[in-house]
Amino acid sequence: MLSFLDQPHTRINLLTGEKILVSPHRSKRPWQGQVEDLPADNRPEYDPKCYLCPGNSRADGTQNPDYKESFVFVNDFSALLAESSDGTYNEGDLLKAETERGICKVISFTPRHDLTLPEMDLPAIKAVVDLWQQEFQELSNKEWIKYIQIFENKGAIMGCSNPHPHGQIWAQSSLPVEIEKEALQFSNYYKANAKSLLSAYVEIELVKQERIIVDNAHFVALVPFWASWPYETLVISKRHVTNILSFTEEEKEDLAKTLQELTIRYDNIFQTSFPYSAGMHQAPVNSGDQQEWHWHMHFYPPLLRSASVKKFMVGYEMLANPQRDITPEFAADVLRKQSTTHYKRK
Repeated sequence: MLSFLDQPHTRINLLTGEKILVSPHRSKRPWQGQVEDLPADNRPEYDPKCYLCPGNSRADGTQNPDYKESFVFVNDFSALLAESSDGTYNEGDLLKAETERGICKVISFTPRHDLTLPEMDLPAIKAVVDLWQQEFQELSNKEWIKYIQIFENKGAIMGCSNPHPHGQIWAQSSLPVEIEKEALQFSNYYKANAKSLLSAYVEIELVKQERIIVDNAHFVALVPFWASWPYETLVISKRHVTNILSFTEEEKEDLAKTLQELTIRYDNIFQTSFPYSAGMHQAPVNSGDQQEWHWHMHFYPPLLRSASVKKFMVGYEMLANPQRDITPEFAADVLRKQSTTHYKRK
C-alpha cells in the first residue's frame, strides 16, 4: 500500500461515488463511551413464545406450519402494502410525496430457534438460497414491482425484534435511494468500458490479495477498499450476472459455503454472535435491459473494539461523510486470521 494511506486520507466508494474519511491513527484512542450489554446466547431449540417457531401462532393469530427447512410468509406488520392506491402530492414543486406500493415478506431460515446462519449446516443454508431465488422469481412476475430487496438484520443491536434466525424481502414499486446511486455508477462504467464495474474491481482485488477473505470457484468475499463499517464486507459473484435468478445449482452451493465461512469468521472475532445488517443488491426488475448490473451482497456489522463496543455513525458521519479508524486492510487481516470452525464447536 502507498505510505500516505497510513495517514488520514479519503477513499471513494466505487458503488456510490461518495467519499469516506479513513483515520488510522485514531484506532489507539482510549474508549470511555457506551458499552453494549451482550445478549444471552442460550436460546432453546424451540421457544413456545416465539412468533417464528414451527406450529406457533404469530402476533395476528396465524399459525405457522410445522416447517422443516426455511419458511416464508407475508409480514404481519408490513411497511409496504400491495393494495395501496395511486396518489401524488405537490405544493409549489417544494413539498412532494407519492404513494409507494409493495410486498414485505419474512423468511425464517430454520425451524431451530437456537441457531444463526453461521451455525447452520450447508444444506440448510442452501435451502435459504433456494428460497431467495424462488421468491425473487415469484415477486418479479408482478409487473408493478420494480425492485426486490433481500436482507437480514442480525442481533438486537441492529434492531432485530426476534432472535429466531430470519431475514426479510421487501419488493416495491420504485427504486430505493441506494439502488439509484449504484445504478448510476454501474451504468456509467459499463457505457465507458463495455464491462461490469465489479468484474473489473474483483480482478484488481484478486491480484493484490490485500482485502480478500473468501475466494472459491464462484464467489469472493472481501473488505471493500472503501468500507465504512469496521468489519464491512462485500460478497461478489465472479460471473457477471444481474440477479439471483441466473445462479446455477453449483453457484448456489458455493454461495451457501461463502456465507457460512464468512459469518463463522465474524463470530470468531470476538467469540460472540456477531451482529450485522446484510443484503443483496441486484438489478431492478420489469425495467428493461439491466446488463450493467452485477449481483453482490453487503455485510454491515457495527462491532469495532470488542463484542460490547460498537461503531456509531453520528456527528461527522451524519453531517459530512462516513469516517473509520481501523483501515480496511487491517480489518481484512483480522478476518483472514479467524478459524473457519465456529468457536462453539471447538
